[in-house]
Amino acid sequence: MPRRARLSIPGLPLHLIQRGNNRQACFYADEDYRFYLEWLAEYAGKFGCHLHAYVLMTNHVHLLLSAERVEAPGAMMKALGQRYVQYVNRVYRRSGTLWEGRFRSCPVQEEAYLLACQRYIELNPIRAAMVAHPAEYRWSSYRANAQGESDTLIRPHALYEALDNNPAGRQAAYRELFRHELEPGLVDEIRKATNGNFLLGDRRFAADVASALGRRVLPGKSGRPRKKAVEPELDGLVRDLYGDVAV
Repeated sequence: MPRRARLSIPGLPLHLIQRGNNRQACFYADEDYRFYLEWLAEYAGKFGCHLHAYVLMTNHVHLLLSAERVEAPGAMMKALGQRYVQYVNRVYRRSGTLWEGRFRSCPVQEEAYLLACQRYIELNPIRAAMVAHPAEYRWSSYRANAQGESDTLIRPHALYEALDNNPAGRQAAYRELFRHELEPGLVDEIRKATNGNFLLGDRRFAADVASALGRRVLPGKSGRPRKKAVEPELDGLVRDLYGDVAV
């Protein structure tokens, strides 16, 4: 069975996960995290990807980014993954694959889900019971987004910048969002969308995109899907808003 093509919409933020093979560790020492972030910055710049949030866990990576070109995230992850695997295999005298396979991803509707997705990413160490507060974890974007710590990787999204007119106010407003845990249903929704390569968005937005693409963008019911014609006027509307959409 052919693998399902990724949803990719230029300009719309993308949440992606890259896991270690068989959920095994892919970071073993502090140097590994530092090299990965250094090369992530290099390839994000090379391929035109803007990072809004990230976390490096022991056996997987979460990134939230925006890119104007459909192929940019895939090109960045391919170059980064290959370079990091070569490093790990050389340093730890190992061979074979390090990553589970293709990274998993979902486009994120900005107004409804972007800041929730940032919190989901930066709260990963809390859910894993690794630290008591996200500021205690070094390998994430929380300190940059919530405390103003310098991080050349981070390019704040417009919705984050709209939290307040000045940096200190934005950081305070962002920290306020972390006073309450994410709802379990929202956490499940983010996981399901990312692992299944579906759109993370509300029903109305998803229906518009699905009609324009002529394919499902949200998890559906079991059974054979029914074909749905694309409405020309809706197709034109979505293209005007988001440009050409690659599937």
